[in-house]
Amino acid sequence: MLSRRALLLGLVGLGAAGAGGLAVPEVRHGVRDLLDPTPVPPHPVPTGPVGALVEGAFASRATSRRTGFVIAYPDQVRTGLPVLLVLHGKGATHHDVVGSHRLGAFLSDAVRRGVPPFAVVGVDGGSDSYWHARRDGTDAQRMVLEELLPLLARRGLRVDRLALGGWSMGGYGALLLAERLGPARVAAVAVDSPALWRRWEDSAPGAFDGRADFAAHDVLRRLDRLAKLPLRVSCGTSDPFLPGVRALLRQRPETQHDLGPGGHDVAWWQHAAPAQLAFVGRHLAA
Repeated sequence: MLSRRALLLGLVGLGAAGAGGLAVPEVRHGVRDLLDPTPVPPHPVPTGPVGALVEGAFASRATSRRTGFVIAYPDQVRTGLPVLLVLHGKGATHHDVVGSHRLGAFLSDAVRRGVPPFAVVGVDGGSDSYWHARRDGTDAQRMVLEELLPLLARRGLRVDRLALGGWSMGGYGALLLAERLGPARVAAVAVDSPALWRRWEDSAPGAFDGRADFAAHDVLRRLDRLAKLPLRVSCGTSDPFLPGVRALLRQRPETQHDLGPGGHDVAWWQHAAPAQLAFVGRHLAA
């Protein structure tokens, strides 16, 4: 079988040779899709009116710093709504939840289309915390449980039973938190391209404080804790985390999933957003 590199080189050569040395458009288009796959079908960012966005910050003892958060409401109703907590990826912040990912816009569009209303919340967990207790004493997961959720309750949101989401590092963090809280506290989990590794040796530098830390926070070894939780996972087939996602699906074959042409990027995550939000809305309303 041809390697991906050999296939690409062959397609490029074929394109250069065709039409008297001019690149063949169909071949050029095929090469581009292999190198930079576009999700199918793509979902454009909604252009309709967006509900209210509220940003704030609090002094976190769990992370030893001032921590920002954002709440996206589908309309002007700000009390009594259940919550989807979206954990951001590595190098991102809470701003990206409603910024690059545009989940405020997708949420408003989903509710206009009939999805039961809820609020989307993002919080700054640190650029590379991987959403668990670290050797330096910080603990983004404790920040969520002991500081963020009480803050949301004081603002009139329902956090007794919430949904969890996230992408990349945050997708991993959402699964990790769901395994800790279980179905009594979590209504559903919907994650994109979760950062899942099957071995410590394959994990990203800095994601864990050594082999023991990886073992203590290995999501794939504890998937039985999600057995009664509605779970949905999306991942592009060119995403480097696809092997970990496939390992999850082998253990949890009933998991709803979206695997298709796409990479580890905002294009894929925006593609996944409408179905993810609809899934969450159904289960939060159940």
